[in-house]
Order: sequence, then C-alpha cells, then structure tokens
Amino acid sequence: MVRLRLDLAYDGTDFSGWARQPGRRTVQGEIEQALARILRLGEPAMLTVAGRTDAGVHARGQVAHVDVPDEALGELDGNRGPLSGDERLSALVRRLGGVLPPDVRIFRVTGAPEGFDARFSAMFRRYAYRVSDTEGGVDPLRRREIVWHNRPLDLGALNAAAVRLLGEHDFAAFCKRREGATTIRELQRLEWAREADGVLVATVVADAFCHSMVRALVGSLLAAGDGRRAVEWPGQVLVGGVRDSGVHVAPAHGLCLEEVGYPPDAELAGRAEATRRVRTTSGLEG
Repeated sequence: MVRLRLDLAYDGTDFSGWARQPGRRTVQGEIEQALARILRLGEPAMLTVAGRTDAGVHARGQVAHVDVPDEALGELDGNRGPLSGDERLSALVRRLGGVLPPDVRIFRVTGAPEGFDARFSAMFRRYAYRVSDTEGGVDPLRRREIVWHNRPLDLGALNAAAVRLLGEHDFAAFCKRREGATTIRELQRLEWAREADGVLVATVVADAFCHSMVRALVGSLLAAGDGRRAVEWPGQVLVGGVRDSGVHVAPAHGLCLEEVGYPPDAELAGRAEATRRVRTTSGLEG
C-alpha cells in the first residue's frame, strides 16, 4: 500500500459536511468515489482528514491522506508506457479535476512521508471567520463566505474579549460534547482584523478543535463586539465550563479552514503518537 497526501479545497455550501453519510452529498463521499473510479479500486478508498468540517463550512487548506495499492497507480500510465512516480501523481490530479464537481478541488497529491497521518500528525489548524457589519449587507458575490451582522462591531472590544480565551483550557462551554471525547484544547491565536473593504476577519488557531468550537467562540465574541455583552463575558463563560444559553453558534458559511500545519518529516510519527493520547486536565492553570 502507498499512502498519498491530498491538499484540497471546497465550497461547503452544498455539502452536508465533510464526513461520509448515507444518502447525503459530502466532500469525503465525492472524493472517495472519484478515487475509486480513476484507480479502479475493488473497494472504496478510505480518506482520513485533518479536520472534519460541518455542513456549510468551507476549506481552502484542507489536508487528507489515503492508502491505495501500489499497483492501482498503474492505472494512471498513458499509452506511451509507464510513468514515473511524480508523473503518476500529476496525472491523478488532472484526472480528479475532470471527475470531481467544481465545488471541490484537489490541488496537489504527493507521496506521504513515513509516519504521516493527516489528522494525528497535525500541529495546528488555522481557521478564518468572516463577518460584515456594513449597513446594506454583504457583497452579493461573497454572500457564501461572509456573514452579515446587523449591528455595528467594535474591533477593540472583539479583541479585548478574545484575549481572555487564549491558552490551554477545557472548552466544554463552547463545544458539543461527544461520548469519550475530551474538550481540552490549546487556543494558540484568536484575533480580529478589519480589512480594507470593511470585512472583519477572525483568525483562530489551535492544536485541534472540538465540535462547533470555533463558531461558538465567534458567537460569544460577536455579542461582546456589538455591546450586548461585556468584554469579560466570553471569558466568564469559559471558566463556567458549561454551555451558556447566551452563546449563539455563528452561522457555518462564515467559517473556512485556511491551513493545517505539520512538523518536520522526522517528527511526524512522534507527533501522531502523542496526539492519540487522551488529553487530561492535569497541569492546567487558570
């Protein structure tokens, strides 16, 4: 078997999220079907992804891996004889471009280094959340990626509230609990900037995210940013450790996975092993 790394992007509008679901259109399902068709696989390809996005969430820097039989790559050889390894992977990218629907694109396929796991080897995930508080609403050409907030937002208040959430904490107050899963995460960066066109962009970076975490964090910050809540409130919710009815999960379409970061090749296997260990609350401060 050969492990391949796939770098990809998608517009999440018309997908029921990343994960394969019976009877629903998903990003994973579309890619697995395309790989099986092109490589003539006897069994469906099984993708592992860096971050499973929810319905409506976009990705510009998503990463996945797939294990395929070495001989299956021979299906990519042309009429003029066998291709080199790199030529086969380039051919795979081209063929995927012809088979996949236009709202999902695979930009690069490479042979994965020893120990690489798209999910567990990742050091961080970087998301962006885009909001417009312009009186007239969002530019219609960007309506699928920007959320309109119908109250003026104060950049200083947004960042004053955000800084209180940084660090390693139990983010149970901002996550949907899953049986047997921890809600402890290290929030490495959370800051807002207003771009030249007036759109507010939150950059959110963590080692990993639990279900609905980014959108819940953004929802709490928007309440502080428009003055409905004090800037201290999101931090108080975090310390409380339970879901607060005042935290409204922000709409999915404003969220985009921008980047997944990995350590040097020699550290990939070690990082994957460390990530698999269950996080505990021991050693946490504050």
